[in-house]
Amino acid sequence: MFADLPTPPIDKIIELMTLFAADPRGDKVDLGVGVYRNAAGQVPIMAAVKDAEHRLWQVQETKGYISFAGDAGFIDALSGLVLGEAVPADRVAGIATPGGTGGVRQILELVRHLTPRARVWVSDPSWPNHAVIIDHLGLERRAYRYLDRDAGAVDRDGMRDDLAGVAQGDVILLHGCCHNPSGADLRAEDWDWLAGLCRRTGAIPFIDMAYQGFGTGLEEDAAGTRALAVQVPEAFIAVSCSKNFGLYRERAGVALAITDTGQPRAAAQAQLIAMNRMSFSFPPDHGARLVEMILRDPVLRASWEAELTGMRQTMQRNRSALAEALRQETGSDRFGFLVGHQGMFSLCGATPEQVLRLRDAHGVYMVPDGRINVAGLTETNIPKVARALATVLG
Repeated sequence: MFADLPTPPIDKIIELMTLFAADPRGDKVDLGVGVYRNAAGQVPIMAAVKDAEHRLWQVQETKGYISFAGDAGFIDALSGLVLGEAVPADRVAGIATPGGTGGVRQILELVRHLTPRARVWVSDPSWPNHAVIIDHLGLERRAYRYLDRDAGAVDRDGMRDDLAGVAQGDVILLHGCCHNPSGADLRAEDWDWLAGLCRRTGAIPFIDMAYQGFGTGLEEDAAGTRALAVQVPEAFIAVSCSKNFGLYRERAGVALAITDTGQPRAAAQAQLIAMNRMSFSFPPDHGARLVEMILRDPVLRASWEAELTGMRQTMQRNRSALAEALRQETGSDRFGFLVGHQGMFSLCGATPEQVLRLRDAHGVYMVPDGRINVAGLTETNIPKVARALATVLG
């Protein structure tokens, strides 16, 4: 059976992790793997998560199954975090999923089931796994221009020109905030334009919300998603708890479908549940239960929000410090765009060949497209990274 099975390509992130671990240099810098690190280089467990786990350990008396949809309290709490009061709860169908990636997969599975000829429009650039999942499911994928790479900003004219080709039933995949990999986010007028486009054409927006709270703030980061959801009859949202709750390995997320009340909502809920049943039956619950506890308990929530604010401010300081160090090294503001970006990531403009030189000659690791994780920067390594970038990028 396996003798002639082709070996799939190695995931670039996993390959980078392996290479970094094997590098003996003491001053190597990991700007590749998409996790938040503190000043000591650790991926911390948030204090609210530890407190919630302790409470859960004291009161939980069973590990029995919950339901195919997952815990209703968790889905409701996370839906509320993203949507606020923008959409009535009786218009929202939802399931728990294994992380945000699971949410993306389940929604795209549902799209294939309902409208197999739908085209899925993906920003160029985007998180690589978007394309991988779409292609694996056999859906037609189209790209729309998103980033003006010279300016390091959203290419609004290119995006609007390309998306003029969407048709009824097509799906437009959007990043809710903290665009991965570019860090360049849409403005309020962009979200309003997208809402108008979807209303005119019958296209359905699909928002991947993976970094709420990492950009400007919890409410601010959700503003675009809420503005869009208010204005369209249908939408999909995948939500991840990996980054903003630090629950990477616990795989906590949801898939949401916004539709009309009554039968449409009931049908959407039934289909989402069927997706879970066919894929993995019951979604994981431990991380989901911790998130629900944190969002429902005022003390835990205050602790979580305070620590999340600190994480966001650290990344913002890292951005500013790197941009300033690069200005000193290059004598120009060519990297000034970094300050205006949001979240963990930015594209520094390095080619794959330059990425290799950064790694081999300077011990600075990043993925081949030149994406840097600003959470991997520290006060100590920023001067080294700036010198390396200035030397290699010229």
